Amino acid sequence: MKWLIAGLILTGMGIVLRRLLRLDEPRSPSPGRLPPLSEERAAIYQPLVLEIETQSAILGISLNDAFEERDAGNPAIAWRLVRLSASEWDRLTEIVALLLRQMTRYLPEARIVVPTRTMEASHFRSRVMVDYVRMHDLLDQLVFQSRLRFQLHLRVLRRAIETLSAEFRRSYRYAERTGDGPVELWTRFDHYYHDLDLVSKETLLALRALLACLPDAALHAFEADLQSILHRGVRAGVASPRSGRSAESALK
Repeated sequence: MKWLIAGLILTGMGIVLRRLLRLDEPRSPSPGRLPPLSEERAAIYQPLVLEIETQSAILGISLNDAFEERDAGNPAIAWRLVRLSASEWDRLTEIVALLLRQMTRYLPEARIVVPTRTMEASHFRSRVMVDYVRMHDLLDQLVFQSRLRFQLHLRVLRRAIETLSAEFRRSYRYAERTGDGPVELWTRFDHYYHDLDLVSKETLLALRALLACLPDAALHAFEADLQSILHRGVRAGVASPRSGRSAESALK
């Protein structure tokens, strides 16, 4: 009789734990694999890829031209190109931030557990981003529920955009105020661009994961909100100036 009671207690505890940990939810694709998209969902995804990669390309071209003018001994022209890059930086970060905001808004609508990528600190170049990603590694390991992990991932990406933008503007305003442009400052610009491009690609991959998990009932409203983001962009097809790779290939 005691063994029967103990068995019933253990069974009940197991059921409760499964529900608490959401082990009965439909399984999502492995975090290491990109979920497949239907033709309809791919048609929503691709314009955002085009827009963000175009904006990143414009920013990269402006910075590359600034580096070339600096190396050619034309500091005044080089700095005018940096000013142009600062404007393009704001355009890109605005679009990525808006996209992350909409993704966070629609995450509760996801019908299955959303697969979550883990960002590697070694993929980044700027010290601020390396330290930031390392700081969140432990927190990521402490969150077990997949939906919460994806929510944390979106928050980390959003905060990464804010952190990089703050560092870029701080360096830019210092040089504007002092007229000082040491090699170390230019190296920081290069590293900040690399990391912003990487965060932008991570955001696109997160969008792809979410699109695969949204129910049809929420899809059209999500598409309409994404269209409002696209209206802010340039909608032109330009290859990435530094890598020429898509979000999927660049992050493999």
